[in-house]
Amino acid sequence: MLRVIVLGAAAGGGFPQWNSAGSGCLRARAGDPAAPPRTQASIAVSADGERWLLINASPDLRQQIAATPALHPRPGTLRNSPIGAVLLTGAEVDTLAGLLHLRERQPFEILAAPQTLAVLDANPIFRALNPEFVGRRAILPGQAVEALGIAVTPYAVPGKVPLFAEEGADPGLAEDGEALGIAVSAGGGTLHYIPGCAAMTDTLRQRLAGADCVLFDGTLFHDAEMIALGAGPKTGRRMGHMPMTGPGSTVEAFATIPVRRRVFVHINNTNPALLADSPERAILRDAGWEVAQDGMEIRL
Repeated sequence: MLRVIVLGAAAGGGFPQWNSAGSGCLRARAGDPAAPPRTQASIAVSADGERWLLINASPDLRQQIAATPALHPRPGTLRNSPIGAVLLTGAEVDTLAGLLHLRERQPFEILAAPQTLAVLDANPIFRALNPEFVGRRAILPGQAVEALGIAVTPYAVPGKVPLFAEEGADPGLAEDGEALGIAVSAGGGTLHYIPGCAAMTDTLRQRLAGADCVLFDGTLFHDAEMIALGAGPKTGRRMGHMPMTGPGSTVEAFATIPVRRRVFVHINNTNPALLADSPERAILRDAGWEVAQDGMEIRL
């Protein structure tokens, strides 16, 4: 059985975001049950319930581990962890900053595309992860690997270089491993985790067809959402994210992709679909989509 726990469902900054006075963030801070807080996106995956693979290490990782008993140390030895590996889907701050929470000489392995490992190698702060205990393994798009009894297949999706690495007004999109989707399976079912994707391609459409579950990029409800709200100058696609709705959107694309269960993750604090009582949430529900919450568990 494949066991998957959503550690965090929000996009970078979390929900509520620290400097946002948007209506959704105000409701979350006030304890509105229709606006539960969410930490930054990552999941934990296990084939046996004992050893866990993290996919992405968000800046909220310490909080996420504390909230997830399956990831707590086991009695018997002074220091131990069921976290055996961390796989990174890219080199954005919200995918890898949480690695620094794991620097206490605890053995585990980091798996990532060569571009992402190069970012770690180039930044001396990540030397806090002592290589005597923390190995690094390059994974290549399209090449299956095994990690903790889980079959893992990374694949490139349309994306962009990390924000801090952009040069010029618009570096454009690429499908070269800067952004990865991940297929995981153990004992039957297959789940895809794609927290960042700028466009649906024929190749991706064929790869997802027939999947048991897809956790897909739900950053913005509308492509120009942040511009309309005055929250930022970029569209979702310019940031490397398909919008949930509208022309060329995720809901439109998946209408013809046979997937058993569809769940949005990596949801920005401006996105009204975060609110359980919003018209936007109802639109997604009617289209066959769920919106992830922290602690959500999926078993395949």
